[in-house]
Amino acid sequence: MSAPARPVTVITGAGRGIGAAIALRLADAGHDLALNFHHDHAAAERSLEAVLSKGGRAITVRADVGVDAEVDWLFRETEQELGRISGLVNNAGMIAQAGDLADTPPEVIRRGIEVNLTAVVLCSRLAVRSMSTRRGGAGGAIVNISSAAATIGSAHEYVYYAAAKAGVDAFTAGLAKEVGPDGVRVNAVAPGTVRTDLHAAAGNAGRPDRIAAQAPLRRTGEPAEIAAAVEWLLGPEASYVTGAVLRVAGGL
Repeated sequence: MSAPARPVTVITGAGRGIGAAIALRLADAGHDLALNFHHDHAAAERSLEAVLSKGGRAITVRADVGVDAEVDWLFRETEQELGRISGLVNNAGMIAQAGDLADTPPEVIRRGIEVNLTAVVLCSRLAVRSMSTRRGGAGGAIVNISSAAATIGSAHEYVYYAAAKAGVDAFTAGLAKEVGPDGVRVNAVAPGTVRTDLHAAAGNAGRPDRIAAQAPLRRTGEPAEIAAAVEWLLGPEASYVTGAVLRVAGGL
């Protein structure tokens, strides 16, 4: 009897932080992985080395997931190197500037929505084409990384980011209904403040420690805790879960 096929999963923004933690967790769970990155090739290579040490197959693919032609390249390269896709984690995200909306340049707002929302839609579109049983696929699962900001709003910090993540939640609900009959589950994980370099990149490095005091659990999250939720939603134990937004936010 031949061994069952290993899942082939694309992770966007897989070089650092939550994305790198998801890559390690899925490698342990037996996934072959396409690790997408945009700028930080060195971080992506470190993530690749860590994944390969687990014994599976993996590749890195540079692509700006806010650009449709580069998303096409990401999925073509993955299927050519690893086979038909069965999983997608829409993890890539950014916060380019912290502060009031009135002081945020339009180009920062546009880029933030492009990376945090448009990229999720573009990548999911191609994942569904690969997974849908109606289109010749074997089914699969998509997990979108949303944020607790989608409901909190992040006033005076990142309201454009919060708006994009609220869009991710709505997209998750709608796409789950659209493709459920075709064997594709779509869910989201909504982290609270997690200890990564996301906030430092926006000039707000002290935010994780500041927010920790407000959370009922009195601490920030760790990337591995988000990765555990993602693995569960992709896996067989969540086979009856679709259209859900799983909040992993320490009570916020």
